[in-house]
Amino acid sequence: MSDIDHNQYVIKEEPYYRPVHNEVEMYQAAYDARMPVMLKGPTGCGKSRFVEYMAWKLQKPLITVACNEDMTASDLVGRFLLDINGTKWQDGPLTVAARLGAVCYLDEIVEARQDTTVVIHPLTDHRRELPLEKKGELVKAHPNFQIVISYNPGYQSLMKDLKQSTKQRFGGMDFDYPETEIEIEIVQHEGGVAAGTAQKLVQIAQRSRNLKGHGLDEGMSTRLLVYAAQLVAKGISPNDACRMALVTPLTDDPDMRDTLGAAVNTYF
Repeated sequence: MSDIDHNQYVIKEEPYYRPVHNEVEMYQAAYDARMPVMLKGPTGCGKSRFVEYMAWKLQKPLITVACNEDMTASDLVGRFLLDINGTKWQDGPLTVAARLGAVCYLDEIVEARQDTTVVIHPLTDHRRELPLEKKGELVKAHPNFQIVISYNPGYQSLMKDLKQSTKQRFGGMDFDYPETEIEIEIVQHEGGVAAGTAQKLVQIAQRSRNLKGHGLDEGMSTRLLVYAAQLVAKGISPNDACRMALVTPLTDDPDMRDTLGAAVNTYF
């Protein structure tokens, strides 16, 4: 424990987060009960920012893991490493969080293999413990430890979904893109643009979201709107900013790009 720097995981400054409903109070209650929490919502709608904000508000360290299909259980839990003195054990991020009493955030957990996600099970029920089988140690989670996972239900498939045995260990919170006025407020604040520009960007995004399932896998996220606003704030023309931040990242299909480009031209 002594070689773990607690401060590197502490969020020093308040992250900007605009509450949409009662999610702050709901999460606070879940944390007080040390309930594992599952956040569901589209890409770029504010799930990760929300977790950062709550960790800051609760004054708890936050350890974030970006899950991917190559991630193994050892990547989460830890492994023996070779150095000049022989072998030594190195804790993985999940183990560090359990020892420290941090919030461990597993982002886009469905990207990880199902055999990897099973290792979190003993930490998400009454046991609150993590067996390090290779090391022969049973880590009892610190009283402040909590685990949070997130994923995008829009990308679910039979191959990429959580097992029921995993889902039913968590309390769930649904996230979506904010309602119009709140999203304008967020884009204006984060992007550093006037309210009128933010409003036009949000209107373009809403058009794109109506195309989900009709040529687009996902509509424009709030994150992309902030990127576009930041470019405008740096002096880039709105049309060029929208092309770079909103249209090009979203699709490679020429017809769909023309459709989105027409939406941009309507407002700018």
